[in-house]
Amino acid sequence: MIVFFYDKTFEGLLTAIFDAYSRKVFPDKLLAEGDILPIFVDETYTVVTQEDRAARVWAALEKKMSRNACSSLTCAWLYDEAGADEIIFSYIRKMLNSKISIETNFGDEDVLRVNKMAHKVLKEQYYIKQFVRFQKAADDIFFATVSPTYNALPIAIPHFKDRFADQKWVIYDIKRHYGFYYDLHTAVEMTFDDDEHLLSGKLDEELMAQDEKLFQELWKGYFKSMTIKERINPKLHRQHMPRRFWKYLTEKQ
Repeated sequence: MIVFFYDKTFEGLLTAIFDAYSRKVFPDKLLAEGDILPIFVDETYTVVTQEDRAARVWAALEKKMSRNACSSLTCAWLYDEAGADEIIFSYIRKMLNSKISIETNFGDEDVLRVNKMAHKVLKEQYYIKQFVRFQKAADDIFFATVSPTYNALPIAIPHFKDRFADQKWVIYDIKRHYGFYYDLHTAVEMTFDDDEHLLSGKLDEELMAQDEKLFQELWKGYFKSMTIKERINPKLHRQHMPRRFWKYLTEKQ
């Protein structure tokens, strides 16, 4: 078994592709630095991420794949579950080895799995857009927490930059311990040194703006007044608004 270690970034994966072709040695397993080696390893190699090598691989893919297929590939990378990077590695290798694009060859298991991963990430992005609830902090920055199944927050950020362009805001993924801060011009990735207090998804009252609590109560009242009890359908409600998002929704508190 041949094992490649890399930094678990997309650029790192593309560099691993470049190095594999250069060395004419392809990995059976992709691990992060520090991961425990499996039994019966014949060879290990540590990939050093290099932007120029990653760019060359990506340029080769862009020549062979459509724009939609390239977009799906980057979405699939955000699937963020164990083994997903190995599926993407195999997909890219098949793409580079083929004389024509294989992006629509859904009879190939890797092509089908990459497209399914991309679809799930995009669906999660739509959920983030629908169910983010901002809270106004005392410093006039609007704050929201999310905890998506897949790492879809980066591709949802352009929507919030456009929709809330005149407000400073932070959207924080408490599952992955990072978020984005928008300063009216650009959205910058950021982290908190201590984010344990954010697990509830609610700002402490002393951190809220003076009128935030009032607006929350008004929103709850509006939501309640618009509900028609005779037409409540819990099953359909959970289908359109998955229960895992409820703890972050003001109207569900």
